[in-house]
Amino acid sequence: MSVSDVYEDMKKRLRDVVPDFELRIKAELAHEILRLKQERNAVILGHNYMEPALFHSIPDYTGDSLALSRRAAETDKEIIVFCGVRFMAETAKILNPGKTVLLPAKRAGCSLAASITAADVRELRQRFPGVPVVTYVNTYADVKAESDVCCTSSNAAAVVESLGTSTVIFLPDEYLARNVAQETGKQIIFPTRTPRPAGDADTELDFQLVGWHGKCEVHEKFTVEDIADVRAQFPDVVILAHPECSPEVVAASDFSGSTAAMIRYVEQVSAPRYLLLTECAMGDNVAAANPHREMLRLCRV
Repeated sequence: MSVSDVYEDMKKRLRDVVPDFELRIKAELAHEILRLKQERNAVILGHNYMEPALFHSIPDYTGDSLALSRRAAETDKEIIVFCGVRFMAETAKILNPGKTVLLPAKRAGCSLAASITAADVRELRQRFPGVPVVTYVNTYADVKAESDVCCTSSNAAAVVESLGTSTVIFLPDEYLARNVAQETGKQIIFPTRTPRPAGDADTELDFQLVGWHGKCEVHEKFTVEDIADVRAQFPDVVILAHPECSPEVVAASDFSGSTAAMIRYVEQVSAPRYLLLTECAMGDNVAAANPHREMLRLCRV
């Protein structure tokens, strides 16, 4: 496939989403990536948050972190290129210890993953002995190693309930933890980083879920006021919120789910227009894949 072929394919898919000058530049980059992929016998995994031009041209598989991790475990390729952030590439390496996993951007990080360390988990275990630790997949490998079980945004509540214990430590996303607490009917606390004074022990508090003050720097920015402003302009809009948004934002939305769940909703549920409260690039990707659906983007409303 020539650069011109790649450009024409991009133009057909993305002419209403990405400016033409950007498509021409990205077509050259995509052509080189595709050449190297074939030459090195690699598989490319693309997260839903990728920018549209490359998302729709270079990955062999696209999806959320859970779906891509499963793809990584199934591949017979020796090289896995994970177009996502560091914790995703680490997860792919855990599932494929004998394969080479490449992360295209070394600085691709996650504010949630950076909000907690393995030492923090060990300290929580000391303060709450015997309490199982559920860790959100958006964490680094050393934190996962200190945990009992990992979960995704789509199965977090089910994982917590499956443990069959009265109390659970849920790390590190504060808003996801609050949303899980509401869904499971659990009382949640967020312990301070310093031990409580004598006679005021953590164990004397009324709680069933122990959370952590980690937040996604994208999803924490969405507010109920944003939703009200959008509904005032577009009363018929259907708003989909990621579970990493605050409980107030989730409650004010029409649907909450993982990126994969949001995509399924747009594909399966007809509505006059949609707004995704998540990474803006994903709105562009969904719009390109569903040209018959009208997508609003909060960054542009």
